[in-house]
Amino acid sequence: MSTILKWAGNKSRVMPELLAHLPEGDRLVEPFAGSCAVMMNTDYPAYLVADINPDLINLYRQIKEHTRPFIVVAVSLFNQNKTGESYYAVREAFNHNPALPLLERAAYFLYLNRNGYRGLCRYNKRGEFNIPFGNYAEPYFPLAEIEAFAEKSQRAIFICADFRETLRLTKSGDVVYCDPPYDGTFSDYHASGFSKDEHHDLVSMLLDVSERCPVVVSNSDTLYTRSILRDFSIASISVARSVGVAAGKSKRASEIIAVRHPALGPAWSGFDLAAGADWSAEVQASR
Repeated sequence: MSTILKWAGNKSRVMPELLAHLPEGDRLVEPFAGSCAVMMNTDYPAYLVADINPDLINLYRQIKEHTRPFIVVAVSLFNQNKTGESYYAVREAFNHNPALPLLERAAYFLYLNRNGYRGLCRYNKRGEFNIPFGNYAEPYFPLAEIEAFAEKSQRAIFICADFRETLRLTKSGDVVYCDPPYDGTFSDYHASGFSKDEHHDLVSMLLDVSERCPVVVSNSDTLYTRSILRDFSIASISVARSVGVAAGKSKRASEIIAVRHPALGPAWSGFDLAAGADWSAEVQASR
């Protein structure tokens, strides 16, 4: 299932690898919502999806709660604003019109994502969206993706919160999947950035959370990430990069999937135990 937004680090392309390491549970908890590719490509009974970016969470809430009005506003915005001049007018209103209603703001965010350069999401230190015009001949309007998301989102709760607050809401029966801004890349996703100290704090909290529920983490494959995730089982995968200035059809990068289970600790994973691999296959077949 493709996603509503273009997104750096979108997990749609690596879902086959990721699904092998996501166990069954009552609820999937995602402290870093991103494009919601994992929510859209799994089948948990419930979801708790969080992100520190209020524009992202507002978009998902508006689609969930006001699907048809959102589509009407967004389609009109796409149809009436096809030039660079109109793009910058929309961006200006998005950044500096505090009276912009939440529904319209969500539609503006989708428009900026689909019409901005390579679909990047970046804010300056003042919290202003600052991606330039992408100059696309015919930007794609994700109608089918919006409708699919609206249906699936009825199982989900969306909150604007950082990972610390979100992880404090976990409970037995949850599965936690973390896809933070990667070490060495994507660190300017939001005005506050995401430093190595925050990576360290995240892993420290995940070690505590893994005492009560399974934890799965994606990140770039670096000496630093392997060091802080040393108490997890780690697998390396090669991923195509399609968003970013240097991206191209042959651009690839190494990433890791790290897993820790409450009962068996770091030894548990579907990729280093034959029994685990069989178990993962059975789980996916049953969904």
